Amino acid sequence: MYEYEKEIEVKMQELPEDLRREVLDYMEFLLKKYKGKETKAKKFKFDWEGGLSEIREKFTSVELQHRALEWR
Repeated sequence: MYEYEKEIEVKMQELPEDLRREVLDYMEFLLKKYKGKETKAKKFKFDWEGGLSEIREKFTSVELQHRALEWR
């Protein structure tokens, strides 16, 4: 058992019954909230790739870079 688990157990025993229930409810909320979610950084998606393909013939990549700088 980890040290913090023992500390949680001790503190739970010190709480009145109604507050123990509240702590349990909060723990259930956290479990639902984070269930199935990755705690690690998510991988970058390239779903934007090809988004400017329709203007490929109008501008070069350098021209687009210059335009992007103007827009900032």
